[in-house]
Amino acid sequence: MKLYSYFRSSASYRVRIALELKGLPYDYVPVHLLKDGGQQLLPEFRAVNPDGLVPALVLDDGQVLQQSVAMIEYLDEVHPEPKLLPGNALDRAYVRGLALEVACEIHPLNNLRVLKYIKRTLGVADEAKDAWYRHWIELGFAAFEANLERQGKAGRFCFGDTPTLADICLVPQVFNAQRFNIDVSRYPTIARIQEACMELPAFRKAQPKEQPDAE
Repeated sequence: MKLYSYFRSSASYRVRIALELKGLPYDYVPVHLLKDGGQQLLPEFRAVNPDGLVPALVLDDGQVLQQSVAMIEYLDEVHPEPKLLPGNALDRAYVRGLALEVACEIHPLNNLRVLKYIKRTLGVADEAKDAWYRHWIELGFAAFEANLERQGKAGRFCFGDTPTLADICLVPQVFNAQRFNIDVSRYPTIARIQEACMELPAFRKAQPKEQPDAE
């Protein structure tokens, strides 16, 4: 397999975690989101992923998968151990709901292309842009924390004592929060889960600073 990735991309980070948890080998192809006007927008990469977004996962037979959550669910179906989604349908829906709180409600508002648009096209100052970024993470984390507490299904991780799709989506978002000096300790369950995840080699190996294109 071949993963087109950018070291700081949250979505790429998710897929790297899943690949490492599954113990699956892959080739890392860096796509710099800032150099050359954004290498994800160049024709060479558009030929791989017309969306112009990372990650893109090229399978051994040449088929290309888009969207990180779809990639992770594919990997979980084709390589079912260790399982990243629970066996019970209701529990799977719960874990997917947590994952999508991050992937659909928090992350899209803070994606690089959104930040570039509000700064370059709308003329928003850096201070206001950073406030926007923090606002959506803080709002999202407050809801995520409340859901963990209300459901009472968290153990060492978001669901029980083994990592799932929810943890895979949460950890990169915590990394983003820390980059923007958000005090994650205000969300004690999230902070505790983050610490538990980072005790695992798969999560540590997938983190941005360990990638070949890290700056």
